Amino acid sequence: MSERLGAAILGTGDVSGEHIKAYQRNPYTEVRAILSRSRERAEAKAREYGLANCRAYTDLDALLADPEIHLVSICTPHHLHVEQGVACAQAGKHVLIEKPIAIELEGLRRLDRAIREYNVRSVVSFVLRWNPLFQVIRSILAQGLLGDLYYGEVDYLHGITKDYSVYPWMSRREFGGTALLAAGCHAVDGLRWFVQREAAEVFGYANFSRGNPLEYEYEPNSVILIRFEDGVMGKVATSIEYRAPYTFPIVLMGNRGVIRDNRLFTHAWPGQTGWATIPSILPDSGAVTHHPFQAEIDHFVECVRNGVESHCNVADAVKTHEICLAGEISRQEGRPVKLPLA
Repeated sequence: MSERLGAAILGTGDVSGEHIKAYQRNPYTEVRAILSRSRERAEAKAREYGLANCRAYTDLDALLADPEIHLVSICTPHHLHVEQGVACAQAGKHVLIEKPIAIELEGLRRLDRAIREYNVRSVVSFVLRWNPLFQVIRSILAQGLLGDLYYGEVDYLHGITKDYSVYPWMSRREFGGTALLAAGCHAVDGLRWFVQREAAEVFGYANFSRGNPLEYEYEPNSVILIRFEDGVMGKVATSIEYRAPYTFPIVLMGNRGVIRDNRLFTHAWPGQTGWATIPSILPDSGAVTHHPFQAEIDHFVECVRNGVESHCNVADAVKTHEICLAGEISRQEGRPVKLPLA
């Protein structure tokens, strides 16, 4: 192995550029390959980012046969993630997979098995775990400023309209899956990251707005209720036809205080008479340039270099995806769904 780890990027969409920039800034990595259905697009992406030692591929097997590739970022449309992730694991390549990692249960199980069987490091791109407000909230919870949690809600409200580059495939059920899987899984994972408990049961609803103006093949609006293992309640609302600027509301309630986004009220501070506002970077933009990909990819590289598992690996992400899948089963069958899924 050469001194630097060779990284490959699968896909040439907007998010792939953020991965490329993060690898370029990391002192231990070099982007050496880009995969696209079009060699011309892959070559153009390499030129755009000044990648002098980067090869363009249209065939994944050929890319994975390259011994100078050690890390792979999967930035392709959702329905391709399972097959590509399994192939990377079988080739012994460590993988960072954009969300969702699967849009149905069988694929989720198959990818999880492959990562375990071939013992590669993995990170799933729930990139908001590295958002500064998320770090602030985790610190507040660790200090006990909310006491014992009894309720939490995290919502994903982002109108993904026809002018978005991802709309043509994301709006189709076979590629997008559900609103929760296509987008709201960020909120589900955020809730899990804060509550730090196993989910036991899910109940879900979903709908179209009148006339389905964005012509989604699946319901673009959903809400799920989650019962965690010790009775803590959670709620996640998702709307990808939201008619307002992007927002990612967070509410956490405990027996000693409450968090509402970056505002805190706690009975641990005698004399507090109103909300304390904490200056931080909020998860208040859907633009990929706003997300902390550098911290995520630096974490991925350190996991590979040190041979340690990530807190955000495929095994952990399976739990987030199971909640999303259970929400769809509940919507279809009109009943609570127990977790883990059979």
